[in-house]
Amino acid sequence: LDSVTKRWRPPGSGGGLGVGDITVVAGVWERVNGTLTSAVFLLSACDWMSAGPMSGVESGGERFSPSALPRWLLLFAVSCLGLRMVAAMGKEEKRQLRDQVLEMFDHAYQNYMKHAYPADELMPLTCRGRVRGLEPSRGDVDDALGKFSLTLIDTLDTLALLNQVEEFEVAVKKVINDVHLDNDIVVSVFETNIRVLGGLLGGHSMATLVKEQSEQMQWYNDDLLLMAKELGYRLLPAFNTTSGLPYPRVNLKHGLRRPQARTGTETDTCTACAGTLILEFAALSRLTGDPVFEQHARKALDFLWERRQRNSNLVGTTINIHTGDWVRRDSGVGAGIDSYYEYLFKAYILLGDDGYLQRFNTHYAAIMKYISQPPLLLDVHIHKPLLNARTWMDALLAFFPGLQVLKGDIRPAIETHEMLYQVTKKHNFLPEAFTTDFRVHWAQHPLRPEFAESTYFLYKATGDKYYLEVGKTIIENLNKYARVPCGFAAMKDVRTGSHEDRMDSFFLAEMFKYLYLLFAEKEDVLFDIEDYIFTTEAHLLPLWLSTNFTKKPKNETTTYSDLDDSNFDWSCPNTQVLFPNDPSYANSIREPFKNVVDKTCPKANMRQEVGGDGPGVRSHLRARDFMANNPEHLDLLKKMGVSLIHLKDGRVQLVQHANQAASAHDAEDGLRFMQEMIELSSQQQKEQLPPRAVQIISPPFLGRVVLTAGPAQFGTELSKITTGVQGFVAKCEPYNGCSEVTNHESIKGKIALMQRGHCMFAEKARNAQRAGAIGGIVIDDNEGSSSDTAPLFQMAGDGKNTDDVTISMLFLFNKEGNIILDAMQEYQEVEVLLSDKAKDRGKFKPTIRVWKNRNEIQKSCSPGSQARPLMNVREKQH
Repeated sequence: LDSVTKRWRPPGSGGGLGVGDITVVAGVWERVNGTLTSAVFLLSACDWMSAGPMSGVESGGERFSPSALPRWLLLFAVSCLGLRMVAAMGKEEKRQLRDQVLEMFDHAYQNYMKHAYPADELMPLTCRGRVRGLEPSRGDVDDALGKFSLTLIDTLDTLALLNQVEEFEVAVKKVINDVHLDNDIVVSVFETNIRVLGGLLGGHSMATLVKEQSEQMQWYNDDLLLMAKELGYRLLPAFNTTSGLPYPRVNLKHGLRRPQARTGTETDTCTACAGTLILEFAALSRLTGDPVFEQHARKALDFLWERRQRNSNLVGTTINIHTGDWVRRDSGVGAGIDSYYEYLFKAYILLGDDGYLQRFNTHYAAIMKYISQPPLLLDVHIHKPLLNARTWMDALLAFFPGLQVLKGDIRPAIETHEMLYQVTKKHNFLPEAFTTDFRVHWAQHPLRPEFAESTYFLYKATGDKYYLEVGKTIIENLNKYARVPCGFAAMKDVRTGSHEDRMDSFFLAEMFKYLYLLFAEKEDVLFDIEDYIFTTEAHLLPLWLSTNFTKKPKNETTTYSDLDDSNFDWSCPNTQVLFPNDPSYANSIREPFKNVVDKTCPKANMRQEVGGDGPGVRSHLRARDFMANNPEHLDLLKKMGVSLIHLKDGRVQLVQHANQAASAHDAEDGLRFMQEMIELSSQQQKEQLPPRAVQIISPPFLGRVVLTAGPAQFGTELSKITTGVQGFVAKCEPYNGCSEVTNHESIKGKIALMQRGHCMFAEKARNAQRAGAIGGIVIDDNEGSSSDTAPLFQMAGDGKNTDDVTISMLFLFNKEGNIILDAMQEYQEVEVLLSDKAKDRGKFKPTIRVWKNRNEIQKSCSPGSQARPLMNVREKQH
């Protein structure tokens, strides 16, 4: 309301009011109308929102329409009346949560040191280290492992931040004395840079700090920095390209291209892989005085900037390192691109180069124009940015609200974070990918820290204790669903709660830093955290590095688009208080998204297109609506350049030829239709193969170990048994279960374990059922098979009527099955729960077994009773 004209200023007219002016607006209204209080004014705003358009409110001959009210004011009005505020967390509870974070870190770190070190990572289900080459390959994921004690290096500055100085000193000595960086092994340049080089630099920064501020570590003589420099030189051969973009992989001992290097033939790399180097490489140059590292990282960033799509100012996901051509032209803020944007902005903060800020601002404006569809962040095509490239989002984009906080764009940060929190509450963790209507797309969750990172930054920006409650939820879910006796296990499937034998190094490097800082007071940290910047792996680099090197002259040949500077008023650095510590502000933004997951499905704005049959919104044939016998649908396919082929086995094959489409718009529709059909097919396959869970509930596991299992097409479906099937396990004799079970007494009332092979699955189930088993588990006889690397499948029947099979049956791959067999060898009595989804860990208490007589004890404890038969017979497939 203009205090002079007494009129509402329309949005964009200038002189807009800030958050702190809300009470002033109400006060002006009160002075103008005399008899109306600000409470009545806000109530009127709420009435307008709930009752729809009204005639307005008379005031001195002026007519005030609800549509003229600023949107933020209406949201504020709603939150004032229907405020659902979280009870403010007290200092004592905050301190307890801080201590709980420390205990959780100790549980993870000490188990790594006890069971895994010097291996790169801990396998928390089998309580051993993951050594590359000794475990089944997981593909690109294993490129992070270089036989250099990855988890220990990645955790160094976490120990210092958590005030565990004595343990930090011990860890630094172990790294110096035990770690070798000249191993004959091919590693990811990206992962090695952010985890190992960043870990060494962060550890060096902390070691130097401890040495300067205390009597400890006086022996330290830049040892970690020297190791970082050695590693930097070992990564430099990857940059031997005409473009300056690095190869994605390098051999630490032999470099690349040479026969013994086993790498150097790749042509493509991801944008983030090439664009996430400048912080670590520049820090290494400025700490050692050797400019070569920063020069290579700058050249890679310069090339990516020059290759951006000039009309949309977006970059693709994958690029050819020799030609600079975009291989994948989809663009978003998640996997493949994420930390490229992060490092442009943080390079400006750390290095003080204005050019990086200008580049970031250019990209950010394009992101908010095309990719941001609040609260969603959806990938688009760089050449057709009004066309969505996919209908799902990946978990890595959860970092973006934190980056928006650093930039100062708080509203979309709050909106997207709230959406992510609602997804987290629905599934306990963020699935690796989820659809726009918040269904699971990829069900894994490797304990990623990005959501905790954004939660921490939002709390710092707003002071809203709501985000402390979010952090508390993260802690509770980690302890409830991911904690196992030997650490914390990644989630194989968030729907069932099943585990994966994996605890990535970033869990210790990042998760516990952000959670600790969220609940810690300033005096709980040895140093001022504001003097450091976090890398993408949350390693700490000191801000004084910007004055430790001669600044590179600004590239005068680079031009930047004219931007509306008002969009960047809050960009760092800014001396103003970012946002008032008023919870009602953040709450007013969150409120409309409280039920976004459970009750509503937000839809992307309809794209306006002109062309084709005429102006306006174009309707598209959706994959979910397509019917192969509908003539109208077939005509639409032909128009989109899509051919339909009937195969001999009754299936239908779809092939698109864009040059056969009626127009360019129809070709785009055809591409979208094909992508939707692929995703729909993938979702249907997942729905047909629902994973099941085998939960070990006897001591010492008590429900903390959950194994992914495949269902059967016969027997009682576990989804129909709310409590699942619970019982002790026993091995059938014969173990393959293909003939009459001879150990009836041992099997009766228990869950029978059988080995795959020799006969049909249904026959095994019948034999176990006749022996009195209450359920059955078939364990794969293929040595080393695992749900980590092989797709689940349903155990099929034998082609006959299987209605006679009434017990529930599940299938475990060899690796998961061995976890149960190993537990039987160590603890004799092992109790499990078969269910469609893992149950609450808190309900499982130790079970006391009452023995009938002395003979039963002797029989159970006889030396040969737990011997594992040496059988490896592959079952014929039917």
